[in-house]
Amino acid sequence: MPELVLRHHDAAGMHRQQDVLLEVYTEVYADLLADPFFTPARFWQRLENYAKRQGFALITGWLDDTLVGYTLGFTLPKQATWWGGFLGDVDPALLEEDGRRTFAVTQLMVVPGWQRRGYAHRLHGALLDGRAEERATLLVKPDNVPARTAYLSWGWHLFGQVQPFDDAPVYDALMYELRAG
Repeated sequence: MPELVLRHHDAAGMHRQQDVLLEVYTEVYADLLADPFFTPARFWQRLENYAKRQGFALITGWLDDTLVGYTLGFTLPKQATWWGGFLGDVDPALLEEDGRRTFAVTQLMVVPGWQRRGYAHRLHGALLDGRAEERATLLVKPDNVPARTAYLSWGWHLFGQVQPFDDAPVYDALMYELRAG
């Protein structure tokens, strides 16, 4: 079996790979594409917004010339709206962003035929290794048991819930310590 090759990209690299990134997305999210929030066009619109953010990073995972998965994120800006739909009971100071404290993992996906081989964990590690932020956050659907279980086993912990957009589902917000703050 070929070795997974990880490649690091900036925003320009993301745009050059639009077609293949959307192919993977439509395969991974095939069951949700009828929901307007999950259409490929709406997904790409979100990615374009993320790519404009400070600290944006995209890691792709390739087997030979086949993209099997990717992950991406960005540093939450000062006074980020990320926590705007937060549901939970935490110290309000934990929801205040200074533009340096929190890295938001916005996507981590592996094509179904290549799941459960450790590729998601390798992508996850490549995205978060060496980050300057204190912590990372991500949103996962509560009923996505495989992903949620993986994140918790990798050291993430439940922080609360977030509905990031009015037409979005309510997600579990997870937190991961990158370094001592």
